[in-house]
Amino acid sequence: MKTPSTFVLLALVALLQGCALAPGQHLSSRDLAHGDAANDSQLTLIQITPKLLAMDRASAKVTALPAALLDYQPQPYRIGVGDTLYITVWDHPELTSPAGPQQQPLANGRLVRSDGTLFYPYVGLLKVTGMTIEQLREALSNKLAAYIEKPQVDVNVIGYQSQRVLLQGAFLKTDPQPITAVPLTLAQVLGTATINTQEANLSGLVLNRDGHNYHIDLDTLNRNGNLAQDIYLKSGDRLFLPYNDRQEAYVVGEVVRPMAISFKTADLTLNQALGRAGGLNQTTAKGKSVYVIRGVRDLEQAPAEIFHLDAQSPAAFALASQFKVEPGDVVFVGAAGITRWSRFASQLLPFSGLISSVANTQYDLHN
Repeated sequence: MKTPSTFVLLALVALLQGCALAPGQHLSSRDLAHGDAANDSQLTLIQITPKLLAMDRASAKVTALPAALLDYQPQPYRIGVGDTLYITVWDHPELTSPAGPQQQPLANGRLVRSDGTLFYPYVGLLKVTGMTIEQLREALSNKLAAYIEKPQVDVNVIGYQSQRVLLQGAFLKTDPQPITAVPLTLAQVLGTATINTQEANLSGLVLNRDGHNYHIDLDTLNRNGNLAQDIYLKSGDRLFLPYNDRQEAYVVGEVVRPMAISFKTADLTLNQALGRAGGLNQTTAKGKSVYVIRGVRDLEQAPAEIFHLDAQSPAAFALASQFKVEPGDVVFVGAAGITRWSRFASQLLPFSGLISSVANTQYDLHN
C-alpha cells in the first residue's frame, strides 16, 4: 500500500511535469530545429534587422493609380431618361413657361419620358436621349424656325436623374450621387458621402467601372497631394469602401492592454501596435521576446513566419518603427523569467494546504 508521503511525491512530480510541458516564452532557431518534426515545415524564424527592413523597402510595391483612371476625361453631358429640362424660347413666354411665369422652374420643366422622347409645342415628339445639351438646342431651333423667325433657344437641365454614381460601405451617406453637366471628381463624391473614419478601411477603396475593379489607397493619395480630385467619375461607376472590422492585428502576451487593432490605413508599424496596447508591461514583460507571427491562416500552402525583435535596447524601437504589421498578424510579447517563476509559485500554493494535511495525517498515523 502506498504511504501518504508517496502521494505527496506523486503530486509534486505531476505538477512539475505539467510545468515542464508548458510552452516556453522565448523561441530560437535552435528551438525550431529541435522541435516536433511535424511542425518544422510550418514555422520560419526571422530576425528583424536593418538588412531585413532594407530588403522589404526594396521589394515593396509602389502604389500607383491605374492609368485608365487618370487618363479618363469627362465628355459633354448627354441627356437621359428621367432628366427634367427647362427650355427657354426668348420673347415667347407661352413656350417657355406654359404653367405661368409665377411658377417654379420645375413646374415648367420638360420630363424626358421612359422611351427617351420629349414633347414640345410645334415640334411634337423628339428623341432626345443621347443628345448633348447643345445638340438639343440646335435641334429645337431648327424645328421651331418653321414657325418662329430666328428663334433663340436655351436648354438647361434642372433635374439630373439618368446618370449616377453608386456608393456602398463605410460612408455616412450612401445616396446615389448624380452626374451633371459639371464634371464630377472622386474627391467631390467622398466629400459629399462623408467617410466613416472610425470604421472605414481607407486603404481598400474599390472603384468598379465597366466590369473592372480598381483598388485605391485613399491614405496614400492624401499623402501624395490628394490626387482623388484628379480622378473623374462617370455614370455607372460604383464605389465600395470596406469596413475595417475584418482587417485586424492582435497584440497579446505581456502588454498593458492585450487587444485587437483595426487597420484604418495600410502602414501600421510594430511600434504603433505596441503603443496602442499600452506598451510592454514593465513588470512582467521580457523585452527580448517580442514576436510577430504571420501567415497562420494558410499553413498548408506556406510556413508561418515568426519575426523576432530583441527589444531590450532603445535602438530596437528604431527598427520597430519601420517594421510593417499586416492584417492577421499576431504580435506576442513573452514573459520575463521572474514572471514565469512567480506564476509557477502561484500554481503551487494551492497544493501547500494539501501537503500540510498529508504531513499531519502521516504524523498522526505514526503516533
